[in-house]
Amino acid sequence: MKFDNIIIGGGLSGLTCGIKLAEQGKKCAIVSSGQSAIHFFSGSFDLLGKVNGEEVANPLESMKTLSETHPYKRVGLDKIERLTNDALHLLVRAGLNFTGQADRNHFTLTPMGIMKPTWLTLSDFTCFDHKDSFPWKKAVILNFSGFLDFHTLFIKDGLKKFDVHAQIKNVSMKQFEAIRRNPSEMRSTNIAKEFDKENAIDEFAKKANVLSDGFDVVILPAVFGLFNKTIADKLKEKIEKPVLLLPAIPPSVPGIRTQITLRERFQELGGTYLLGDNVEGGVFENGRLLEIRTINHGDIKFEADQFILASGSFYSKGIVATHDKLYEPIFGLDIDGDSNREKWFDEKIFNDQAFMHYGVKTDQNFRALMNGEPVENLYVAGSVLGGANPLKEGSGAGISLLTSLHAAEQILK
Repeated sequence: MKFDNIIIGGGLSGLTCGIKLAEQGKKCAIVSSGQSAIHFFSGSFDLLGKVNGEEVANPLESMKTLSETHPYKRVGLDKIERLTNDALHLLVRAGLNFTGQADRNHFTLTPMGIMKPTWLTLSDFTCFDHKDSFPWKKAVILNFSGFLDFHTLFIKDGLKKFDVHAQIKNVSMKQFEAIRRNPSEMRSTNIAKEFDKENAIDEFAKKANVLSDGFDVVILPAVFGLFNKTIADKLKEKIEKPVLLLPAIPPSVPGIRTQITLRERFQELGGTYLLGDNVEGGVFENGRLLEIRTINHGDIKFEADQFILASGSFYSKGIVATHDKLYEPIFGLDIDGDSNREKWFDEKIFNDQAFMHYGVKTDQNFRALMNGEPVENLYVAGSVLGGANPLKEGSGAGISLLTSLHAAEQILK
């Protein structure tokens, strides 16, 4: 099978790159092993939240202080602002509605009751301009009876510092009795499926209106709109008080919906999405990757003019660590990381861990290195790149989006 471009990895990075290329008329395929980090999506995409432990107000300005090895610096700060605009427009064209701007972080309330700086937030969620104030003084936190993935006590405790009086109440509904009998089934996605049928909205809204009497705001878990994108808005219309949605423990309903939406956009543009498949190797000749083979397709070879590796970091096994080595498992590409295992991590778990900065080595054009030499037609994008600690910085989504767009631009030149 022959394509113009083949992307290895079907998460945020791979989908962004695939959509960008497909919009330019390229025949593209994405090989996706399945679940990606977007299933942990909190409802917001971070660009840059912290530098050296200090919160960032203007991500674009603060990028100037990053190390020269950081992906943003390697893309080029002269290009970053344009790419942030391109990323937002790409998401909007796909059917996703976000609020935010690259030169000023806003804040969202986390499931721990803490205000977190971020870049783009889905319209389902509430954005705040300031981290030290909360616009309501009396909040009711509603949860579904038996739903253990929404930690209401953390939220209540977090709101105390804003001098908010918060009360926790549980809601029981007949629609959830079947899944409630088994705690492993009482998950956010299964609750969302019941609301998608639109047979639970009216009853829940009536209960919420009764339970919220005397309160200023209703806080709910973000379990609305898995496949039906209008459910969250309909619910907010029916509840008489302002509604504040907060993420629950993954799987994330807005995350899965976001991935489905992006995948549908890619396929509408003519892209081929190979779900549940893994690339197990490739054929190289004269510094070029000629073809790849996947587990599910056996002897069928996939050829392309250009390839993009967007396989993720340790979580999605884009990089693998054993007791004595780090390696990139598909092609054996060069890794930018210390060979001494003792230097991979700090025993103090909350310190900046060295391994978080490791990734596949590339040249200045983001082409992968193999045995010290660039592979002419194999580009690298997303968290499989090294040079940053997305967890500490709050930069993971930004790196995925912007390096993917940058890689696509290198291919389209």
